[in-house]
Formats: sequence, structure tokens, C-alpha cells
Amino acid sequence: MGLPTGTVTMLFSDMEGSTRLLARLGSTYGDLLSAQRRLLRSAFGAHQGTEMGTEGDSFYVVFASAVDAVSACAEGQRALAGHAWPQGVAPLIRMGLHTGEPTRHEDGYVGMDVHRAARIAASAHGGQVVMSEATRQLVAGQVADVGRASQEGGDPAGLSVADRGWHRLKDSA
Repeated sequence: MGLPTGTVTMLFSDMEGSTRLLARLGSTYGDLLSAQRRLLRSAFGAHQGTEMGTEGDSFYVVFASAVDAVSACAEGQRALAGHAWPQGVAPLIRMGLHTGEPTRHEDGYVGMDVHRAARIAASAHGGQVVMSEATRQLVAGQVADVGRASQEGGDPAGLSVADRGWHRLKDSA
């Protein structure tokens, strides 16, 4: 399957405080990292995400649909929250979403939209998903449906979008 083209939604994720977790868990940190990767890859794959890269505890994934991207984030965060972590230490994963039209280049994408998505992820806190206004507009009216679909299986947590206002992103005009 080829890479999505045209308008795509980019997801960047990163583990908050991973160095502290490594220091605390020592040799069992590898188990935590492997479980985090497995849970997130499962959520991303279930919603047709294309993994563009991973480094350490972070991911870069592209979706042809903004709703699929939001659904993958919700499913991933719920899977992380529901997992039995080593020594009871759960990683907190920050996620950022941005929808745009990056330029295809070799085996990936380049452009300001890619950088914007990464900066949005960096603005999030662990356990939080932050999205750009472009992504929010595409999923408006559908977020409640994503929340209901994610609740099948008894998960009582709902899904909502809260406006956190405008933020200046690093190196953005």
C-alpha cells in the first residue's frame, strides 16, 4: 500500500519523562517501551495509519483521514491507560495532530505541515492529544461519534474537544 497523498493528517507522539522512567525502572524499562510500542502500533494500524518512523519512544504516523487519526489517538490513549505496567509505572504519551498537504519526497513527506505537526505534539502534556484547528474543523461533529465507538466494550470515558486557545509554536511565524 502506498503513502497517502493530498490532504493527510500527521500524528507525532512522544513519552513524557522517559529519561526519569528509565532511571526509575532500570532494566525493566525495555519491557515498558516494547509494550508502549505494541499498544500504539495496534491502535494506529486499526485506523489505517502509516508509520513513517519511530525513534526511542516516539512515533510519526500519517493518516488519510483526520477522523481515523483522532480515533487512533483515542484508542491508543485508552489502551495505554488500561495496560498493567511493570512496577505500576505507566508512561504518559503526548500526541499531536495536524492536517495539511505536505510535499511527497523520496519515501516520506517534507514541508511546514510536517514541522507544524511535530511542534503541536511537543506542546502537549503526557496523556494529552492536541490538534490543530485544521484537524479540529475536519472532525467537528464527528468527535462524539468517535467517543461512542471507542466506548464499545464498556469504556466509560467519553471523548471531547476543548479549545485551549492560540499557542505560538517554536520556529513558527
